[in-house]
Amino acid sequence: MHMRFTKMHGAGNDYIYVDASTIDVPDPSSLAKQISDRHFGVGSDGLVLIMPSQVADFRMRMFNADGSESEMCGNASRCIGKFVFDKGLTTKTTVMLETGGGIRELKLSLLDGKVDSVCVDMGKPILDPASIPVSVYGEQAVYVPVTVDGVVYEVTCVSMGNPHAVLFTTGIDDLDLTQLGPKFEHNVLFPNRVNTEFVEVIASDHVKMRVWERGAGETMACGTGACAVLVAGVMRGLLKTKVTVDLPGGSLIIEWKQDNQHVYLTGEAAFVYEGELY
Repeated sequence: MHMRFTKMHGAGNDYIYVDASTIDVPDPSSLAKQISDRHFGVGSDGLVLIMPSQVADFRMRMFNADGSESEMCGNASRCIGKFVFDKGLTTKTTVMLETGGGIRELKLSLLDGKVDSVCVDMGKPILDPASIPVSVYGEQAVYVPVTVDGVVYEVTCVSMGNPHAVLFTTGIDDLDLTQLGPKFEHNVLFPNRVNTEFVEVIASDHVKMRVWERGAGETMACGTGACAVLVAGVMRGLLKTKVTVDLPGGSLIIEWKQDNQHVYLTGEAAFVYEGELY
């Protein structure tokens, strides 16, 4: 199948983007596995299809590197904002994007006629354990004990359209996420698996994090994860309602507005290169 693609990244979280408004991608799950391979493919955290929408300006479908479909990705949403504007698919600077986690509003900031940064309205965090989902009782999933290799960790669980377990700890640079990550991801507490954030608090408005994403492994950044970190930190009294989150791939600014309870994610989006698959 002949298909043009664009590789983009948001804070190092890289995906392959395909304008699927005029072409049919018959098996996106298999394509995601093939194209994401960093040795035999293009190399990415997954595949993102930009499609027509009946209810918004555009629709996003995203597939992880293992072929599984994910509901929502903040970094990918930002990249879509840049893609559709810079490529002339829209002239709007406020774009409504349909995702598996609901409709998201993208506000595009321009520099010299191109998109420089994007603020995504990530919506309200979901705190009800059954809706996250996490198999615990109560109204919220704060201080949830998770046993991994005989060690009990306390996580706070939040959904931003996809499930997250946030662990506040120290020495995150020294953690072996290839060992730890899968044991959280596949823990029996998480029926749909889980993304796990390992977070070090630098100040009440500044954190550092690493993330193990379900279906992708450790990635350079995770936008929904950064949002979940802020929400979990506020719930635990550790953080203010606006923070800078430092990730291996760059920094994101996250704000949880108290008037509408929505979380907003702001950061850059960048083109890496374009190519064609045959």
